[in-house]
Amino acid sequence: MTFNDIAWLPLCAGLTAVGIGLSYLAFRRRGVTAGLRATAWSLLPLAAYLTGALQTLWNIGAAAVGFVTGLVLSPAVWAGVVLAGLSALLFVVSGTLRGRTLSRARTARPEPGGATAAPERPAAPKTAQTGKTAPRQVEQPAGDDFSDIEDILKRRGIS
Repeated sequence: MTFNDIAWLPLCAGLTAVGIGLSYLAFRRRGVTAGLRATAWSLLPLAAYLTGALQTLWNIGAAAVGFVTGLVLSPAVWAGVVLAGLSALLFVVSGTLRGRTLSRARTARPEPGGATAAPERPAAPKTAQTGKTAPRQVEQPAGDDFSDIEDILKRRGIS
């Protein structure tokens, strides 16, 4: 059934008339607020017809129904939906694997000789008065990461 096969003006006018009648009842039973809201809803069908929006809404509804029925009843469409889901899953998995690979590469940057690169140290700050560089603090080797913790435990009497 196409849009032009239905007599839309009497249908929209009838819906508006019935809505106005129900709005009057809403005014009397539930007050002004409910009555005004019901009147606003009642005027929409006739407004949609007079502005031409009803045909657009009809076309949108017909397209949506056609799409859904084509989707539900077609095995080829379901195969496409399964392939789209598989594609999305592969994107997620490859992104996760790529992130792991990049994080591993950031943590262990091998030098050309095969050893891991030493962490870069910032340049020593210059003092404001003499312009000479301040003495650098001696950094602990990587094996002494817990020396600070050991010192704290010894000061507290825990060994």
